[in-house]
Amino acid sequence: MSARGLLIAAPRSGSGKTTITLGLQRALTRRGLTVRGLKCGPDYIDPAFHAAATGAPSANLDSYAMSDSLLGQIAGEAMQAADIVIAEGSMGLFDAVPGPAGHTGASADIAALTGWPVVLVIDVSGQAQSAAAVALGCKVYDQRIRVAGVILNKVASARHERLVRQGMERIGLPVLGALPREASLILPERHLGLVQAGETADLHARLDSLAEAVAAAVELDAIVAAAGDAILTAAADGNAPPLPAPGRRIAIARDAAFSFVYPHVEAGWRAAGAELVPFSPLRDEAPPQDCDACWLPGGYPELHAGTIAAAGRFLAGLRSFAGTRPVHGECGGYMVLGRSLTDADGVAHAMAGLLSVDTSFARRKMNLGYRRAVLEAGGPLGPAGSALTGHEFHYASIVAQGEDPPFAVVTDPHGSAPAPAGSRRGLVTGSFFHAIATAGLA
Repeated sequence: MSARGLLIAAPRSGSGKTTITLGLQRALTRRGLTVRGLKCGPDYIDPAFHAAATGAPSANLDSYAMSDSLLGQIAGEAMQAADIVIAEGSMGLFDAVPGPAGHTGASADIAALTGWPVVLVIDVSGQAQSAAAVALGCKVYDQRIRVAGVILNKVASARHERLVRQGMERIGLPVLGALPREASLILPERHLGLVQAGETADLHARLDSLAEAVAAAVELDAIVAAAGDAILTAAADGNAPPLPAPGRRIAIARDAAFSFVYPHVEAGWRAAGAELVPFSPLRDEAPPQDCDACWLPGGYPELHAGTIAAAGRFLAGLRSFAGTRPVHGECGGYMVLGRSLTDADGVAHAMAGLLSVDTSFARRKMNLGYRRAVLEAGGPLGPAGSALTGHEFHYASIVAQGEDPPFAVVTDPHGSAPAPAGSRRGLVTGSFFHAIATAGLA
């Protein structure tokens, strides 16, 4: 099969894209369709919700960090395994960073690359016909894409809905649904976004409630009819993993503290012949000794710092492992490789001490944005001089960098001066940088 697709987007963040996307995915799955979700941009959390809603894997499509070939490969694999793809945008539809045409990180880039029509979710609270002016702007702003219709969110009353519909009729955009204000449609959040799917209480009951609310308010037949065939033109090179596999048998931390791994990265490692062996630091499990590399992903170690500090078997096993085999930590994993992690209450907890960095969640400062990293030395992510695309998203701060040399030199799309980032010592490397794909040699 080869699925048709839609991109659920919005004029701005906070419009309700995720809840409506999940409701649509679940509702269509309950109708018997095979649904696949995809997420625009560098988001770890939403794809896990997509997978829970549909019962099928989800992945990211990132126009800034990924080549057309990789984007085509990920989208093509999803389409081959489904009846319909319901992709979710990020931020506002056109929100972007400086970059080559079609590779700015905007959700509109993905709509243009795939040819999937856009369904706009518009939060109409505090406005009526004026919502149509916003929708019209989205419709005509970028001639590469097609807006197929709108879903109205946070409708106050039947009269309010009639007024908004009048405006949409004037500009010729179909209203595919209208959801009332309903607090139960809100999923719980924390400082990096939604509480993770695996930690959300009664997740499937919540998803069923979303599906029922969306099915009652949205014309599902019209949603399916609005989906379009893809027009992918880039040749996908399935032989090249997005990131080099750090080993043939990779010990990968996986629990509530370590969960931020891109599905396309894991899939690329497996396609290259690597085996991923999960273990849980929160259950005081050490990296399996029959592995030849260890990967500590990002996540929420700052919420579990005391448990990690007390995990003697994990810490001793990690130190032993690092004596003979490469260990890499991304963001939260980097924090755990350091000397100490100070939690939100200001309590410092001793970490692995494999790198000289000290970090603090008590001294919060949001760091968010795309990054390009060039490796200072060879390691799990490639030889010295390798360039990687990725991003940072964290609130923790470095309070002492220590004496270790940097892992990489990093720049952002806005023309910042190259700056050293991360740490390396022996076979251990780490940084706040989340890698998405390789970009050749610098």
